Amino acid sequence: MDIGILEDLGLTHTEIKVYLTLLELGTSSAGRILEKSRLPNSTVHRDLNSLIAKGVISYILEGKRKIYQASDPENFYRFIEDKKEKFTEILPELKKKQSFSNSQENATIYRGIKGIKEVYNILIISKGKEYLTFGGGPPTEKLMGLTWWLNLHNRRIANKLPSRQVFDESVRSIGGRDIEKKKLTDIRYLAKEFAQFQETVIVGDYVAIAVFTENPYAFLIKDKYVAEGYRKHFEVLWKQAKK
Repeated sequence: MDIGILEDLGLTHTEIKVYLTLLELGTSSAGRILEKSRLPNSTVHRDLNSLIAKGVISYILEGKRKIYQASDPENFYRFIEDKKEKFTEILPELKKKQSFSNSQENATIYRGIKGIKEVYNILIISKGKEYLTFGGGPPTEKLMGLTWWLNLHNRRIANKLPSRQVFDESVRSIGGRDIEKKKLTDIRYLAKEFAQFQETVIVGDYVAIAVFTENPYAFLIKDKYVAEGYRKHFEVLWKQAKK
């Protein structure tokens, strides 16, 4: 299971462990959660209180003892909507602060898996006309997991963003066939020698170069001239690649 998704929703690593433990136990006292999760006593009680405040778990009293129960996983949709509503409230103020700046950086570096996820999120919501990628290979699937890539493309399609992608042949059997079945998706392949630790993505005026090594990072450039140059490079590879 990719628990990184729960981390993206704002849960800490230990909160996730407590929630999953309780989900397996059904209903439980704090003592059983302590025993099964093997987390420190102070951590479990802190996280139980935090998860209650977030509406992720609930409890009833049996005498003086609290019996906890994990909420239905589908309640996370409500949790997401609550966060979305709260963010919507402060969005105008954030936009106002942004307007005070006369210029923005054209290039930014993002580090770690969370940084790479943020870059791809920016790309698929950037309202570009086409999502172009080339490069990548087994390291990208190994680091991020096939489920994450499939979910990314589901979100891309939901945003009505068509894609053309060029991979090396090794990708065909580790996710390429699954992705190419999706709508608004066209994939071609080059020889296995084209396999890389990085993937280049061009969307609108954005160019992202994501590096999937042991310490992953990504460059995000916003420059229409740079994007046009990379787009020309993509078209050359597209003509060489085959279905």
